[in-house]
Amino acid sequence: MSIYGEYIKSVIRTVPDWPQPGVNFRDITPLLQNSAAFRKLIDSFVHRYQEMELNAIAAIDARGFIIGAPVAYELGCSFVPVRKKGKLPFKTISETYTLEYGQAEVELHSDAFRENDRILIMDDLIATGGTMLAAAKLISRSGGHVVETATIIDLPDLGGAQKIRDAGYGVFSVCSFTEDE
Repeated sequence: MSIYGEYIKSVIRTVPDWPQPGVNFRDITPLLQNSAAFRKLIDSFVHRYQEMELNAIAAIDARGFIIGAPVAYELGCSFVPVRKKGKLPFKTISETYTLEYGQAEVELHSDAFRENDRILIMDDLIATGGTMLAAAKLISRSGGHVVETATIIDLPDLGGAQKIRDAGYGVFSVCSFTEDE
């Protein structure tokens, strides 16, 4: 957890039974609306990665863009969107992954990275890990090297962070929530 982890966690709203009964939705909207909290969030990532040699931040559609762009700016590296299928206008490569209710697909421009670029993948949270792993596979296929994956929230009860670690990628989350919190 980052130095601001407990504070960041306290600003995130839990919405019970949304989008369906039994699900506790972790709403980052209050975090984004609170300028001091948002600054501390971005600072958490910048402080962690400022000493690493990164070429790009690859942020996952769409909430990953909210944190990935300012972090890329602060670190002086490029920003690359990992989009849902059909949203990128140029030649793409894609990766399909499994969801609870079916499959989804993410895409990346085929020329997004150079061979051996050092990439940080960012998203708002890790649940089952499917989207993050699909993004990591895309980046590896494109010649990039995933340095680490980073999120605001980890939901460890869903096992995604462990799946990502088991696949050989590092995981950093500013805070985490268990199901009973």
